[in-house]
Parts: sequence; structure tokens; C-alpha cells
Amino acid sequence: MVIETNTKGAGKPFRIFVSEKDQRRRLDQVLAEADLDLSRSHAKQLVQNGLILLNGKPAKASTRLNRGDTLSGVIPQPQPLSVEPEPLPLRVLFEDASIIVVDKPAGMVVHPAAGNPAGTLVNALLYHCRDLGGIGGVLRPGIVHRLDKDTSGVMVVAKNDEAHINLTKQFKGRSVEKVYLAIARGRFAQREGIIDAEIGRHPSERKRMSTRTRKGKEAVTRWRVLEQFDAFDYLEIVPHTGRTHQIRVHLASVGHPLLGDQTYGRRRKDGSVDDPKARNGVKRLRRQALHAHRLTFHHPKSGERVQFLSPIPPDMEEVLDLLRSFKKPPSPPTGSPGLDRA
Repeated sequence: MVIETNTKGAGKPFRIFVSEKDQRRRLDQVLAEADLDLSRSHAKQLVQNGLILLNGKPAKASTRLNRGDTLSGVIPQPQPLSVEPEPLPLRVLFEDASIIVVDKPAGMVVHPAAGNPAGTLVNALLYHCRDLGGIGGVLRPGIVHRLDKDTSGVMVVAKNDEAHINLTKQFKGRSVEKVYLAIARGRFAQREGIIDAEIGRHPSERKRMSTRTRKGKEAVTRWRVLEQFDAFDYLEIVPHTGRTHQIRVHLASVGHPLLGDQTYGRRRKDGSVDDPKARNGVKRLRRQALHAHRLTFHHPKSGERVQFLSPIPPDMEEVLDLLRSFKKPPSPPTGSPGLDRA
């Protein structure tokens, strides 16, 4: 494959000469793998819009190429996103020309939607990032993974198509390591373990996910107890897959829903806390006790393995301190006092 480009003008004209190694491959696949910073979906969209020509004529994305064919066209300049930038508080952990890593607060939705048209992470990023490249032909931040509205912690966002494609492949290939901190109800019998149960749509409640589903997808979650209390466990959690609500669904499925989870948890908000002061303190947590603590991946430009941390947020730390203050001391050892056991 030989590529000629010209970056002058309103778009980016290019010409690709198809070599023998690309013979019989799909047009959109060859276009996406050329050095044009195009995803497969963006390449297909350009073909469908008539902006890509095969030997001077329109063609389908599924067309199989032959040696000596010529692909040509113009990649348009990215268009503005129809979402308004907003000067919202944004804690930036790292930023360069390729990515921005943020510490998302609990209560912030990632994407604008019908119920949340503004005040989202995307609105904040549009205001903060003045050097966004085109992602899928649109000037927008490239969301490659999500956190639920009431989950806090580390997120990486792509700033151009090249970074977006690279990070998407890393998440899909499961080379990204995600570590969460959580407070779950009840006490685990073991110190660590793995939950391996498929997740899909709940059979009757379409807004919920479930392990009891007809069409589930593989889901694996590893957990480890960091600290135990009378009615709760403080956990470190590593999801090996990235299903919707995976941690929340998996913990609930084994009888240990997250503290504060109103979707998958118990109806009682206070758990099994006997002391009224402790019970009221636990109630003050107005969200599920889940925090994305650590994110490790390869930088999409340099290839360097990088890691970003977000400490446990104050609302979860306050609950832990409260639970520690009411933690019962360990029971004394059995046997007669002063008995010397060999």
C-alpha cells in the first residue's frame, strides 16, 4: 500500500495505491489501516457518504480490492459537536496532546443524554480541552470507557482519532488494568476470590443487568478483602472484563451488594449496624460505595506503560473511619488464663 496525502485546504486529500498484500481485502478495512487516523466505523461512514472513490468511482465499503486499484478522496475537517462546553470543575491527573486523565467525581454523568443534557463530563472536557482532534469526524472527546454516574475515580479520554483507536484496542484486548475500591455489605468467608458469572439484561427489568439472563456475556471479577468490619467489608476489586454494572451485579449476586447501591442492593440503607450514630453516618453516603482507584495502560503515542491513581474520596473515607471507630475488638483466645501451650 502506497499513500499520498495533502493536508492543505478544507480537508485532507489522499490517494492509496493498493499493493498485492491488500488484494481481496475489504475497502473499509484497508482504509482504516492506512496511516490516515481513521477508525473502521469512520472509514465506512466516509465511503457511505460518497467521499471515497475506487478507481475514480463510488464504491461500497464491502468491496474487495485488487492489486493496482486506487483509492482516493478527501477526509473532511472535523465538525463541531452539538453539545455546549461548560466551565465545570475538573480534576486533571494528566494531560498531553493525545490523552487527558481525569478524576471523575461521584454524581457526574459521562455522556449527555435525555435525562442529563448538560453538566456532564463531556461538557466539561469540551470547555477544558482546546486542542481536541477529530474523532469519527467530530470534534469531541473520545470516551473509551465509562464510570456510572455515582461511581468516582480515574478515567482516560482520547483527544484525537489515533489515541481513540489505540485505547479502544487496549480495552478490547484487556491489556488495561482497572483497580477499584469498594465497601460491600456483609462479611466474606474468604480473604479473596473470583466471581465468574455471565452478565446480561435482566429478564424482566430492562434497565438492570443480571447474572440470571438468557443471553449473557462472559464476566470475571477478582476481589480481595482489605479490611473487615462487623457488617461490611472494604474491598479491592479487579474486573477482568468490562460489562455494564459488572462489579455491582457480581457482588450482589453473591450476597454482598455495595453499600448505598439502590439498584442492586438491599432496600435497607443502614445494613446491619446496631449503633444509631454509626447507622446514621452510613446513611449519609448518598451513592454506591465504589471508586476507580487505579488505571494502568500503554500510552497510545509513546507505548510506555503508564499508571494513574486516585485516592479514596472523602465520603467513602468518612464511612470507613466511622466503621473503624465502632469496630468490635477481637475476641480473647479460648482456654484458661496463663496456660502455657506448647
